[in-house]
Amino acid sequence: MSPAPLSDARATNPDRRPVAVVTGGTRGIGLAIARDLAPTHHLVIGGRSADSVAHVVASLPSAEGFIADLADCSPGGSLATALDSIVRHLPRVEVLVHSAGVLRNGTVADSPVQDWADSMTVNVVAVAAVTQALLPALRTAHGLVVTINSGSGLTATPASGAYCASKFALRAFSDSLRQEEREHGVRVTSLHPGRVDTDMQHELVEFEGAEYDADSYLDVDSVVRAARLAIDAGPDASVDMVSVRPRGWRPSAD
Repeated sequence: MSPAPLSDARATNPDRRPVAVVTGGTRGIGLAIARDLAPTHHLVIGGRSADSVAHVVASLPSAEGFIADLADCSPGGSLATALDSIVRHLPRVEVLVHSAGVLRNGTVADSPVQDWADSMTVNVVAVAAVTQALLPALRTAHGLVVTINSGSGLTATPASGAYCASKFALRAFSDSLRQEEREHGVRVTSLHPGRVDTDMQHELVEFEGAEYDADSYLDVDSVVRAARLAIDAGPDASVDMVSVRPRGWRPSAD
């Protein structure tokens, strides 16, 4: 099944539900947030694979697809083409969740330079591009931008310099955007989960050579509830930053 057509807002959102755009909406935290919003929002599900996007779209009561390779931010590239398709028919966006991201592990001495370029492009540059394109719709709705950051956006760790650098940059982006858009009624929340039981966590633990213990990590639903704190805040409130950690977290363990 193909994602719903992107050319007509009336076809994809006939009930005029509030709109939530979720990048990385086909798995992990992004998918969990999308499912949580599904009863009340029209979802625009971002993903790289047409099949995975179509599968999620078909499972939601009101949704459409946004298919793009976030690593291709060049003019006229995959992301720009996808943004052109959705911006034309989204006059309002109440919630924009940036959940897509890449994890590149390795020391500064050993990491390929391309890992640094990929990390910054997907985790920061693509976030800026999507946000910029949707800002008019966010301003119209006095909407909310949620950047799914990481504990690595607060404290850097060895053998993850590229990832940490990109998440520190994402935090700076969120802080700047919040100050710039306050006068336009747009709120910005930087959400910093610790280790979460997701596919990305499996990749990290495999790289570390450790045994995977799901009980040591946050449940995805806990991150969803943290996001909801910002989404459900009244129009007079801005939840600027949320840091949520596994209950047994210690500063040296994240």
